[in-house]
Amino acid sequence: MDRLDVPPDVVIRRLPLYARSLRYLLEEGVHSVSSQELGERINVTAAQIRKDLSYFGEFGKQGIGYDVEKLLNHIERILGLNQRWPVVLVGVGYLGQAIARYEGFHKQGLQIVGLFDTDPAKIGEHVNDLTILPLDQLARVIREHHVRLAIIAVPAAQAQHVADLLIEAGVRAILNYAPIVLQTPDDVWVRYIDPVAVLHSLTYYLARESGD
Repeated sequence: MDRLDVPPDVVIRRLPLYARSLRYLLEEGVHSVSSQELGERINVTAAQIRKDLSYFGEFGKQGIGYDVEKLLNHIERILGLNQRWPVVLVGVGYLGQAIARYEGFHKQGLQIVGLFDTDPAKIGEHVNDLTILPLDQLARVIREHHVRLAIIAVPAAQAQHVADLLIEAGVRAILNYAPIVLQTPDDVWVRYIDPVAVLHSLTYYLARESGD
C-alpha cells in the first residue's frame, strides 16, 4: 500500500474491534454477518464499516453479507496477525508484572521476549519464565529477537529516557502506560494508555449529573 493510500489512523484503531467481534461470532457458531449486525455489536454504523473495509478491498456481497471466517482472516492479515510479534516490556512493577502475566498476548500473536527494570532488587527475578534484566541488556535482546514493538510501564520521569533507548535500538512502535506524552520521531508509532486520564474524562459526566 502506497504511503499516500494509508487509511486514517481511526480506521486502523477500529480494525482490532472488528476482528474481536468476528472471533466472538465464530465462537457462537455464526458464519455470515451483515455490516448492520456487525456494527450493532461495536456501536458503529453499517456505512462506517463498509467505508473502513473499502480501504483494503471488497469483502462482502450485497444482500448476503460477510463470510465471518474469511473476513476475520483478511483483517488479521491486514493487522499483521498472521505472524508472531516479539515484544519487550520495560518496567516490571505491579502494573508491569500484570502485563507480563497476561495470557491474551500469546493467543493473539504477541510474545513478550524481554523484561527490563532499573530497580536492582528486581533484576534477576523471574516472571513467566523470563528473567528481569537491566537496561544495559535492552539493545542486545532487541537485536537478537528482531523486536520492533515495546511496552513502557515505568514512572513518568523515566519514560522519555526509556523511549529513547528503545528507538535507538530499533523499536518502531510503543505502547506507553506512563502518564506523559513521549517525544518521538515521525516514523515511530505510539499509543497511550492512561487509566487516570480516562477516569477523569468519565468524572466530567458524573459531575454534570450531580450538578457539581
